[in-house]
Order: sequence, then C-alpha cells, then structure tokens
Amino acid sequence: MKNSPSSSQAAVKKILLTGATGYIGKRLLQKLLEEDCMVYCCVRDRQRFDTTPYESGRIEVIEADFLKPETLDSIPGDLDAAYYLIHSMTSSKDSFEELERESALNFRAALEKTSVEQVIYLSGIVNDEHLSTHLRSRKAVEEILSDSSFHLTTLRAGIIVGSGSASFEIIRDLVEKLPVMIAPKWLNTRTQPIAIRNVIQFLSGVLLKPFTYDQNYDIGGPKVMTYREMLKTFSRVRGLNRIIMTVPVLTPKLSSYWLYFITSTSYNLASSLVGSMMVDVVCKPNDLHEKLGIDLIPYSEAIELAFGKIEQQGVLSSWLDATSSNKLDKGVAQLIEVPGYGCFTDRRTASMRDARETLEKIWAIGGDTGWYYADWLWKLRGFLDKLVGGVGLRRGRRSSEIISAGDALDFWRVLHADKENGRLLLYAEMNLPGEAWLEFKIEKDTLIQTATFRPLGVAGRLYWYSVLPFHGFIFQGMLDKLVE
Repeated sequence: MKNSPSSSQAAVKKILLTGATGYIGKRLLQKLLEEDCMVYCCVRDRQRFDTTPYESGRIEVIEADFLKPETLDSIPGDLDAAYYLIHSMTSSKDSFEELERESALNFRAALEKTSVEQVIYLSGIVNDEHLSTHLRSRKAVEEILSDSSFHLTTLRAGIIVGSGSASFEIIRDLVEKLPVMIAPKWLNTRTQPIAIRNVIQFLSGVLLKPFTYDQNYDIGGPKVMTYREMLKTFSRVRGLNRIIMTVPVLTPKLSSYWLYFITSTSYNLASSLVGSMMVDVVCKPNDLHEKLGIDLIPYSEAIELAFGKIEQQGVLSSWLDATSSNKLDKGVAQLIEVPGYGCFTDRRTASMRDARETLEKIWAIGGDTGWYYADWLWKLRGFLDKLVGGVGLRRGRRSSEIISAGDALDFWRVLHADKENGRLLLYAEMNLPGEAWLEFKIEKDTLIQTATFRPLGVAGRLYWYSVLPFHGFIFQGMLDKLVE
C-alpha cells in the first residue's frame, strides 16, 4: 500500500535530495530553497560539497553512499518527498548497470523505512524497441523504484541543454574547435533537446502533485531535431560557419574515441552517450507542461541563455562537479591532509609585491587563464594524459573567478579553497604512478608553493626523477609570475 497524502503540504516540505553535488542536483537545490523547502542533501563526501553559496539555514548535509547500506541510517524518517538523481554513467568501473541496480535497491529499502510520500526520478527517454545499455539501465531503475510503498513520478529527458551540461559542453567543443567535422552517421539520429531551466521547472513542478503519482512523462523541448541540426543551430547562434560530413565507417567504439579526444568528456561518458545517440529519443506526447504552466524553451534560445550565464559568471553547476577519477573514491577527508612520509616535495617561496594581486592570480589559475608559465608543457601533459585514458586538461573550470572545494580544475580537483586565509589545495586526477598535491599558501608577505608526490613503487620513483629537470623552470616560472 502506497503512503497516503499528508498534511505536510501546508507546512514546510521535507525533501531528500540525492545527487546533490551533481549538475542537476545543485540547480534543483536552489529552486527547492526558493520554495521554502527543508532539504536534506545526500552526499558521499560532505567535504566535496560547499553549501555557502546557498546562504540558507534550510540545508542539512547527510553523508550517505547508496552502494553501502550501512551508511543510510542517517536519512530522516519524517520525509515528504525525495529526488532520485543518482546514476553511475561516468563510473570508472565496468558494470554500471549492476551498480545502478544495487543503488536503486538500497535507496528503495532505506526510503521504505520513512514516511516519504513521493519519489521523483529523472530518467532518460526510453524507446522500448532499441535500448542502449545506458537507457536499459535507467528503465531497470524505474522498475525497481516503482515496486515500492511510495508513489513514483518519473520524468524522462533526452539531451539537456544548459551552461555546464555535458551535452552543451560537448557540442560547444565540437563546433568551436572543428571548422570541418567528419562525423559518425548517428548525427542523423533524432532527439528532442530540452533546456535545463525547463528540466528544473518540471522537477519542482511535480513535487507532491497527486495527479503525477505513479506516472511517467517524457519531457523535451518544443522541436524534434537531429544531432546534425543541433550542431548547425549551435554554429549559427555562435556566428560560425561549419561543414559537417558523415561517414558510415565509424563504429560505436571509434565514435567514442572521436568524442573523447576532441571534447572534454571522459571515455566512459563518451561511450555511454554514443550508445544513447544511436537510437531516436523523441518524447511521447503528453500535456504535463500545460498542467504545470511551463513554457517550453526553443533550442536556439536555450543556447543563448547558457552563454548568458557563462558571460555573467553565473554557472551554478557543471557536469564535472560529480565526475571524477576513481582516485577520489576514498573521499576528500582522506586526501586533504597532505602526507609527508615517503613523499617527494618541491617547495618554493617568494616575496609578494602585492598580496591581494597574487591571491587573485591564484584564484584565476587554470582554465582559460592557464598556468602562467610554460602553458604548452601543461597542455602537452594534458594531451599525454588523454592518450592513456586520463581526464586531460580540457575540463577547464566552472567559473573564472570562483573556486570551491570539490570543483574540477583542469586535471586537478579542488580539495580546499580558503580565499580569506589565502590557501588553495589541489589534488591530481591525471593518470600517475602515485598521488600528487599542489598547494598555494600565503603567509604574511610570502607565497609558499608546494608540490607533493607520493610515489607508487619503482615506477613512481622513476616518474618523479624523469620530470624533476622540468620542475626547476615550470614551478619556479609559475611562482615568479604569481608574485610579480
């Protein structure tokens, strides 16, 4: 028997938000707070989630890993609704289908111990005849969640377009980097792109609406398009002339490598996306947007809105926020204390001419700004990382002005960012025979720059000594530029 509607709708709504550190989760959190909800954010590592930008007392952060049932006891029992935004699409592990199934089963078991009335699940548009591995997994999760004591509302979306979304950044990379594209034949596949603003409106709009209980809805923009049309429209909006030629010889594996090397995506994500892009993902007709009073945003307008956010430094979240190498599986808490024993260290200091100016330079490092000295060597290191399946240097950074713990910054992850006290700590996510940290710390009128490397076996030691000759001018050159 499903949990019945309660009187909580008139009081403060208590909402559990999974995937709170992800692209959708961060934006939905802001919307829920604007609607005066009390939001319990489930994260695997609280130190990777900075809640200060939200400036709200209605956030409670809960450490919970839905692949570890023993961590779920902290979930409140008096919930009204929950959002299921968990997926393992970018997992470095081989079988994300099994991971998604296990996570859904553990979530269902944990939520059935609460008073939760409704669970809202964001899935993908499902074509019952031809399902990619990714979409088949999403459908299996929906079936697990629907067999429960709570009411399930499933929203099935296709390509999501917005500043920082994986789809938007991949299309942007392709259009802005390639005047001529020799592309796979799946560019003729049809899809129905939807603006991120509309996605958030749908997710918040169905909250505790009984008519949406035990229903599923396809959500998309107002127009069906091919991926070729999406690239062409993006080119036109950006004022670029691009030539696109499709060839039938690119297999799914070759297509995945094509996306991986040209764009900032990881190979796992590229492979999952290619599988989804090879079948039509078009919405089945419904009137949900009319019932919720949502005006669907055209694709070209969604692109313009995205660039408006980028230009205003208003990108709240990026698909990279929740995407990282498996090096972070042990948690930020295990990495934030930089080790000393068994490590190689390159520590350099310099007097600052202007501490405030140096601090601003540190906070702008990476991305479009670069690394201040020998950028071509940093780019070469990123390219070599890509060749061996690493994250590479193309990820950039979410904002050119703001850094928060948990952010991706080129091939680094931000572990600690304290601008007031002048300390920035980065952890390397590139492929290395060991672990690496890079720290910038201001003490009085001195900048202390420290690179720490903990080698793994003989290979790690050989690696350190092989790059040691470059440290003298790369790290010293960067330090000199920061303090000049």
